[in-house]
Amino acid sequence: MSDLRLDPTQLDRYSRHVIMDEVGPEGQQRLLEGSVLVVGAGGLGSPAIQYLAAAGVGRLGIVDDDVVERSNLQRQIIHGDDDVGRPKVDSAADYVAQLNPDVTVEKHEQRLTPANVADLVADYDVVLDASDNFATRYLLNDHCVLSGTPLSHGAIYRFEGQITTFDNRNRGAETESTPPCYRCLFPEAPEPGTVPDCATTGVLGVLPGTVGCIQATEVVKLLLEKGETLEGRLMLYDAMGMTFETVEIRHNPDCPVCGEEPAIESVRDASYEETCLLPAE
Repeated sequence: MSDLRLDPTQLDRYSRHVIMDEVGPEGQQRLLEGSVLVVGAGGLGSPAIQYLAAAGVGRLGIVDDDVVERSNLQRQIIHGDDDVGRPKVDSAADYVAQLNPDVTVEKHEQRLTPANVADLVADYDVVLDASDNFATRYLLNDHCVLSGTPLSHGAIYRFEGQITTFDNRNRGAETESTPPCYRCLFPEAPEPGTVPDCATTGVLGVLPGTVGCIQATEVVKLLLEKGETLEGRLMLYDAMGMTFETVEIRHNPDCPVCGEEPAIESVRDASYEETCLLPAE
């Protein structure tokens, strides 16, 4: 980390961080020098981008190939009515520019694919998965495992959310236990059509705000290297019952990407089109 150089404006902006022993000026400098790739600028990405920018994470990459629709505005809080029809990456970048001039936004108006994932992820310290489809979730998981990149996962359905963290930085090191990955939980995606999307079933507008904020919290802790993350645990949130439950996630020695004899050694080994299938036998 470079020499501390918070200017008076930054000392004022981040004063509530600076006075905390767990953050301090050194931690704030670490955030300002940190970088996060947010995949998806929708329901989960909106609060995550909002709070990562407010916290002073110095460089945010935003991946999204969609445009703002009016039906998005019930939950995608960084976009406004005037943004309808605009690319979400443009709207998100404008929001961040108004919120915090310390933050540089790098716009990636494209869909994540096996061909571009390595180039996109390589430039960032942490990846935050705010996607809304299984193909992207599996692709990000597999690449982040193989590249040793920390990954924050979040997903929502109607009134329910789930969050976990996969800190892949220590994979391969001699540790007491091997950390799990997303495929340890779900080796393959459900069959197409078995899990309806929010356009079909709806989603409580405030739900992604809670889940996305927890993801942002996890990312800030990863950048600060402070606190205990959700690695090895899956947090389940029920907004209707207002309950949180945390369940343990165990590493699967037969996992196709992080197991003892992995079937996936490159993201080009698996299909990410519909069912995120494993390589053919």
